[in-house]
Amino acid sequence: MQANPPDPKTFPFILLGNKIDIDGGNSRVVSEKKAKEWCASKGNIPYFETSAKEDYNVDPAFLSIAKAALANEHDQDIYFQGMPEAVSETEQQGDPLSFEMLMFSS
Repeated sequence: MQANPPDPKTFPFILLGNKIDIDGGNSRVVSEKKAKEWCASKGNIPYFETSAKEDYNVDPAFLSIAKAALANEHDQDIYFQGMPEAVSETEQQGDPLSFEMLMFSS
């Protein structure tokens, strides 16, 4: 898979060092120091070492990219494939929410 952001200079990126729970981090391919140096050389990209298994740093990493994306949102066009289609209350089948849900058809 390849990303193609409209403007890579302003697109919010983060770098994750994942699965740090394996082998106590001793089987790394890239050292933490090298990862941080690379991030610094690319304009101080945020770096997080994470472990989903141990629930370590997953939430902070997600919040970091979510905040960056929201801060950048006003500069980016949002594109949905297909047109949104309103779902009637009967199709929601017991959904207690009062707002209208949208389904996107392709």
